[in-house]
Amino acid sequence: VDWDIEDAVNRYVQPVLDKLSLVANFSVDSQILYYAVLGVTPRFDKESSSFLLSAHSLPHVINPVEARSSAASLYPVLNFLLYVPERSHSPLYIQDKDGAPVPTNAFHSPRWGGIMVYNVEAPASPQASLPLHVDVDMVRVMEVFLAQLRLLFGLSREELPPEFLLESPGNEGLADWELDRLLWAHTVENIATVSTTLTSLAQLLDKIGNIVIKDDVASEVYRAVASAQRAMAELAAGHLHSAFQASREAVTSSERAFFDPSLLHLLYFP
Repeated sequence: VDWDIEDAVNRYVQPVLDKLSLVANFSVDSQILYYAVLGVTPRFDKESSSFLLSAHSLPHVINPVEARSSAASLYPVLNFLLYVPERSHSPLYIQDKDGAPVPTNAFHSPRWGGIMVYNVEAPASPQASLPLHVDVDMVRVMEVFLAQLRLLFGLSREELPPEFLLESPGNEGLADWELDRLLWAHTVENIATVSTTLTSLAQLLDKIGNIVIKDDVASEVYRAVASAQRAMAELAAGHLHSAFQASREAVTSSERAFFDPSLLHLLYFP
């Protein structure tokens, strides 16, 4: 089995990541794992002469594959796996909770990523020479992976009233209004995080009267509060990009203050 992943990433994934570059920094790595096991034995269905994976067994599929993956990072990782079943378990189909086949033959797990099962057709004639070379249809695969990427970022398709017209996401897979909504949601989430972090820090400092607050910790707290206030002001004015940047700076400063080495041991052993 061969997949042209480099071309597929450049053609289909990169335009989406370029558009999302305001929200986060991305890097893309790919790898191929041979003889990977699912950790779940699929059930053979005589009627359809195929193998089935039920919805309740899907959580057990992730761990064995992840244990062999080398895609480790200090930052959050989203995994998109294309699984080609072995011949003894082909064709393999995913069933939903009601026992109906899943049209995409894929599933996703929030904050982790998605898996798509890609069935390779058996050779037409028994005399076909093996090994058989198979090229993966990357358009079919990327349609599923990009839909999963949207879901993982919280960009689900909205059911709109009939008189509404929606801007098409186009080649970038992401419309401008969807990006605005994403920036708005992340900004609000960041402001809430800063508020919680600084409140926790203040409560700790209130409890321990003789604690020494170093100047750099104090300045990080001031910076976090100022950035959070700026983010709220920019948000109220509808300046989403600058509001998001300010909220991100506020999160960084508040966490630097909270996890400062001079205070860290007191957080756990006050």
